Amino acid sequence: MSEGQTRIYSSRHLSLPGSAPLGAAAQSGGTAALGEARGDVESESSIRAYRRGGEGVTVALHPSLSLPLSHAMDAVDALACAALLAVMVVSVPANALVLACFACSPEIRRQAPALFTLSLALCDLLLSVSSVPLTLAVLIAGRRAPDATGTATGGGGCRALGALETLLSGGAMLSTAALSVDRWLAVVVSPLRYRSRMRRRHAAAALACAWAHAACFSAAAACRSWVGYHRLYASCTLREEDEEDDEETTATGTARPARAHFAAFTVTFHALTFALSLAVLCVTYRGVLRVARVHCRRIDVITMQTLVLLVDIHPSVRQRCLEEQRRRRQRATRKISTFIGTFVLCFAPYVITRILELWPAVHISQQWGVLCKCLTYSKAACDPFIYSLLRHQYRKTCSDIVNRILKRTRMNSSEWQRSNGPSTVLQAIDSDRAEKERAP
Repeated sequence: MSEGQTRIYSSRHLSLPGSAPLGAAAQSGGTAALGEARGDVESESSIRAYRRGGEGVTVALHPSLSLPLSHAMDAVDALACAALLAVMVVSVPANALVLACFACSPEIRRQAPALFTLSLALCDLLLSVSSVPLTLAVLIAGRRAPDATGTATGGGGCRALGALETLLSGGAMLSTAALSVDRWLAVVVSPLRYRSRMRRRHAAAALACAWAHAACFSAAAACRSWVGYHRLYASCTLREEDEEDDEETTATGTARPARAHFAAFTVTFHALTFALSLAVLCVTYRGVLRVARVHCRRIDVITMQTLVLLVDIHPSVRQRCLEEQRRRRQRATRKISTFIGTFVLCFAPYVITRILELWPAVHISQQWGVLCKCLTYSKAACDPFIYSLLRHQYRKTCSDIVNRILKRTRMNSSEWQRSNGPSTVLQAIDSDRAEKERAP
């Protein structure tokens, strides 16, 4: 860059560690003059000046950018820290409990869909113990780079975490799509022959393809150095390599093709992970919802015919039947809306922000960037309850694990029945039959 030249950077390029924030930059007499620092606001949109090789460079603020207030930054960062802490507190034990249920229950392990749930829980757990604590530490340290806070060991550690975050986020999205395809096969395509056709090896092959799909993007980003610390999201994730990081890039004028390559990679990654998974979710769950509504209509017809035949039925019983009929209609819609709604709510703001970030004229505030990242992390806390822990088999396995830890006997165990009697009618019948067989 020649002497006296002024460069205007957008928010993506103003992340030079160790440089002091400036309030304004002016140019006079053909030489670069650096403005005085105003306030203690440290943000990407503030003006930064630096010297390289004795050459004076003026860094001017883009007209569309503005300096945020420090108290607003503190409020949003405090809210983000509280949200990240809540995500860690909920996500780590919940996903660990899902893995424990898979390990302790042979009934769950025999089912092919359990592999998809296992993959999703593994992605969420690794994200909760790697990327979430890093973002929390960066926010607490005032959005300084991970090497300055000691969270990651140098730039290589942050790049490794960024590649891992890319792999896990893609794997989580594709595992969610695989779960929806499995339910579509079980409900729509072949409900009677599902167990004989859908084996564990088929589920393992589908998961292998999904993980290979995500690993290709993670490896490509790591090889092109497109992962690292991104100040806008306060995390190690996909990040465009800055022009000023490489003097040869600036001198040869290859910055524009490099930016185009990164933009193409970012759009392709989100199109083949988020957009593809969302399309699969919408198509499969639409078929599931249509079949569920057909079954509800059939049950409603039988219920109404029964109520017409039972003339002497009590009005309260009739009212209860009608309320159950209405709840049955809403149950399938509520579940499917939860599946698709949480996916869109948690991932869509972050993906849209990453796409808009590719345009230099679009200014994205740091507050919005970190909130989008927190929404993405919150998916790791929602998935265990949406897909596994609220189901009957997992609740039963969790109860067994707790009883085993506390060294309690189950209510239907033989010792408890001998001391307190059977707890259900079926257990009473079985115990009477066993006594008759033992009698001479």
